[in-house]
Amino acid sequence: MKVNNIQSCHLGPEISPENFIAENYFLYLLKGSMKAYDGEKSYTITPGDYCIARKNHLVRYTKYKDNDAFEKIIITLDEAFLKRFLERHAYEAKPSVIGDSYIFIPENKLIKNFITSLEPYYTGDLEISADFADIKREELLLILLKSDPDLVDILFSFSLPFRINLKEYMNKNFRFNISLEKFAFFTGRSLSTFKRDFQRAFGTTPGIWLKKKRLQEAYFQLAEQSRKPSEVYLEVGFEDLSHFSFAFKKEFGKTPNEVAKQISNGI
Repeated sequence: MKVNNIQSCHLGPEISPENFIAENYFLYLLKGSMKAYDGEKSYTITPGDYCIARKNHLVRYTKYKDNDAFEKIIITLDEAFLKRFLERHAYEAKPSVIGDSYIFIPENKLIKNFITSLEPYYTGDLEISADFADIKREELLLILLKSDPDLVDILFSFSLPFRINLKEYMNKNFRFNISLEKFAFFTGRSLSTFKRDFQRAFGTTPGIWLKKKRLQEAYFQLAEQSRKPSEVYLEVGFEDLSHFSFAFKKEFGKTPNEVAKQISNGI
């Protein structure tokens, strides 16, 4: 399908810029590509792909431009909108498993036609009103549910995350730079219960364990995978390169650059 004039557009509330998916959203990629990693599984999204990003999942993604352009359509299916939808349509959801972070939708003529129908509202100076945006979101949601009835259990599950295995979850997701409050939420615990359970499981505090685990992972990537410090520090959960270098030297007695240089020199 060729969509002539639509560029990046967004219907619904803004999506969190952090590393977690706060609300379900529909993504259609127009130009460029995207790779995502959720701590366990990698996803590649290319032009023409339709997918749903699932809320309450941690994801790190990288965008790749095509001729200096990255264009997409994002339609947020937030909880408030979904609850209003249920007031008008009789759907009943069963509890769903955690599952994949992205659900890919097979090519579908109805979705293609829906994407094309957005074009008049995203060209020139035309803007879509909030009321009409909800109508278009409802239209898309009806199409998605017709295409895949199993989405009912995923989209209309409003329960909080249930308590899961702490050790397994943290070993999978320690690279994500989120707050302890978020880690507690995603593991189905209050912050105080999370800290108490963490001490029992790991024998130390979350802050100490996270720093050590991230530094060990950084050392592995530098020494065994010949990565550069500038490529590693964000991936293992540090926000600042200088803070990463300071903590790394304190832990191992050498700076990240010194380790990388030793490896490149075959020492």
